[in-house]
Formats: sequence, structure tokens, C-alpha cells
Amino acid sequence: MTTTPSFFDEPNVEKGVIAVGKDIPFGLRRVTNSLLRTGGVYGTWGESYDNQALPHLVEKRLGAPLLDTQRLNLSELGFVSRHHIATLSPEQNLDLEVQMGARFLRAAAQACGWDPSEVEAVLIGMSAPISNDYLERIARAAGIPDSALKVTVHKACDGSVSSLHLALNPDLPENKSLSENIALRLRGKKTLVGGIEGLSRFMNRSRDTNALQLFGNAAGVIGVIPDETMKFLAGRSFEAYDTEGVLQVQMNYPHTAHRTDGGLNVDVTQVSATNIRVAGLMHEPEDGSSISMAGPMGMVKLFVRTGVRVARDAYQAYQAKLDELGTTGKTLAVAIVHHANYKINLLKQKHLQNLGISLPMPWLVSDFGNVSAASNMIAFLRKLPDLKPGDHILIDGFGAGTYYDTLAVELNG
Repeated sequence: MTTTPSFFDEPNVEKGVIAVGKDIPFGLRRVTNSLLRTGGVYGTWGESYDNQALPHLVEKRLGAPLLDTQRLNLSELGFVSRHHIATLSPEQNLDLEVQMGARFLRAAAQACGWDPSEVEAVLIGMSAPISNDYLERIARAAGIPDSALKVTVHKACDGSVSSLHLALNPDLPENKSLSENIALRLRGKKTLVGGIEGLSRFMNRSRDTNALQLFGNAAGVIGVIPDETMKFLAGRSFEAYDTEGVLQVQMNYPHTAHRTDGGLNVDVTQVSATNIRVAGLMHEPEDGSSISMAGPMGMVKLFVRTGVRVARDAYQAYQAKLDELGTTGKTLAVAIVHHANYKINLLKQKHLQNLGISLPMPWLVSDFGNVSAASNMIAFLRKLPDLKPGDHILIDGFGAGTYYDTLAVELNG
């Protein structure tokens, strides 16, 4: 049987084992661009399963054979491998994910040349937190001061881009709903932004064959100094509630779960002076499972039409900003788009091209599967060595709920 090399076997990956359960392997890769004074870390934990080995794991979780009609063509969707853990107790899962989360925060700070004690804010997207105080736990374990602002964002796969948008754009509705605007508060401050997704643990409570084949564990965290190393140019956020339940996700985080016609479906809660929770309303599975999703074509229909419109609006806002700055003709160096699957990104790219918008959208995270909020940050870090001071990039996030954040930023040294 032909196997695909694991991320653990790639160059410059720091490997180790977490002594939980039967020992959990992990791998991290640090990335630094000294010209941009920006860096970060990405990686994963759990055993590596390529497309040939995955069906056996899925069948074990289902307790039944995976039918030929249920098998996805994963390579066609852009994925060659992903990482999973065995079933653990709640206490073991918490121990594992706190240790991993702390490692990612610590390594991201160090990749930027910061001591964790210098970090002034942490904003992390996570679809299915292991505990409501998870960010506080990992920040403390990483050596980040208790005084640092901690913002958790639960907007499914859009979580990390929403976090970055919160850190950079003071005009977001979420920022305006707070007594102290996050973006204004963080200007000039050392800030960690990312996505940490223990999706294998979450998938253990699903019998959805599509989800079990697509998702896996991963994290990506970057360091930014808003308005210094990364400057907001233009962007759009949008929500279109998934009333049909095309992608149903259990909210294992606090949410009022009451929709107000015409209002936002996002709860913004000031838990304490240093702790804010941004939580999006999800269409939850009625059977109590963790996730239930339509097939790949269902995901295309859910995300592409609205996603193209949001990306178009953000691009047009970016062009207007260039006119305002007197830099008409400047082009985007790259577009960092959430890796839900390759077909979604290809179709978005095609529709945007039909509108006269050409965006370079490289496929960069095939060795992790769909890793929700982690994917944008992994993709950004894999392009970071090629980027230069003054480059403009577009970052496009979208996720269940349904939530969209697209923003253009300038990188400064």
C-alpha cells in the first residue's frame, strides 16, 4: 500500500510526545520573517492518517464498514493526510490540549523574538473548546501574564480570521459593542492571534461519515503588533444564518441561542476585564451529535455564493482604499483563504475571475485535512518567508453559522 509522508517527517519540524493516554505525538514548525518582524508556529498532534489508512479509523469510530458510496475522494478535495487521537477521558483531553495550546503560544511568541511575559493580548479562534476557560489556562501555562487581554472566538472555521479582524479593525460591530474597543486597545501591543483546533476529540462524538473523513487536529498562531507589523486597510464581515442546517455544529460554549430578526447572531461577552468571549450562533444537530454536514457539494452551495460576494465587497473596499492612499495599481501579493476543501476554493476563484478579480489563492495545507480556524494561519505562515515589507495580502475566512470575515492588510517591517 502506498503511503503519504506525514507532517512529522517534513523538514524543520520539532517533534515530541505528550505523556497522556498511550502517548500522543506532536510536531511544530516555527516560522520567522525578520524583515517583517513577524513570525509564528503551526503544527499538529495525534497519529498521522493518510487517505489510504483513514477508512480503517473511520470504521473503528463508526463501529461499522464505510460503504463505497460514503468514501470521499479526499485527494480531489485537496487533502492527503490528517491527525487524530484515540478516545481519551475528559480529564486526559483537557490535560493534552492545555499542554499543546501552551506550547503553541510559547513557540509563537518566541518565533517573533518575544518572551511570553511580553505578550499583551491573545486572540484565539476555536470551534469546540475543551473548557470555557481554555484560553486562560493555556496563556497561564505558557507564561503569559494574567493582565494580558484574552479573547476567545467561537465562529467555527472563521474563528482565527475573525480574531485578526477584531485585533485590527475598530469599526467591526463586535468592537463597537464593547466598552473598550479591542482594536483601539491593541494598537502597538504584542499580540498573538490564531486558531487551535482539537477536532479529533470533537469528531469522537459524530457519526457523520463526511466529517469523520475531512477534519483533524492542528493549530496555527502568529504574532502581530497592530498598526506596526500589520496594518488594516479594508475589509468586510458578514453573517447569513444557516436556517436549513446544511452544516450543523454543536455549540459547546455559552450562547444565548436567541436570534433577533435583523440583529447579529454573535454574542460578545465581557467575562472579566481581561477576558472576552465572542460566540456565534450555530444550527445544532437535533440528535445531540457534534456535527452533521451535507456532502462536499452541499458545502460548495453553502459557502461559495455568499463567500464570493463578501470577497468581492472586501476587494472593492480595498481598491477604494488604494485610491484614497494614492497607490492605485498596487496588487495583492497573495490571498490566504480558509481551506474548507479545494473545490470550494477553485470555484470561489473562478467566480471572482468572472467578476474581473484575480486573486492568487495557493493551496497550502493538504497535509492536515480541514482544520477549521487553524487553516488560515497555517497558510499564512507557509507563505510568510516569501513576503516583503509593504506587501498587501487578502485574508479570507468563512465558517459554519454562517460567518465570513475578509480583510486586506499591509505588512510593515
